[in-house]
Amino acid sequence: MRNLVADKRREAGLSQEDLAVRAGVSRQTINSIERGRYEPRLSLAFRLAAVFSCQIEDLFDPREDSSVRLLP
Repeated sequence: MRNLVADKRREAGLSQEDLAVRAGVSRQTINSIERGRYEPRLSLAFRLAAVFSCQIEDLFDPREDSSVRLLP
């Protein structure tokens, strides 16, 4: 799954630590998400989207993963 968390974070002028505090997680968690080593649970994805005032789909794109099939 491709994610745009790092791009959105930089656009907002936030450090990883700033985003972590706002989302209620550790800086290491944010780093792992941005590097694609960790896919957040739905509740965290909603919190991240709320921080950026966007939809979850604006942060995470499952179409980048060939194992995910989207219905038409």
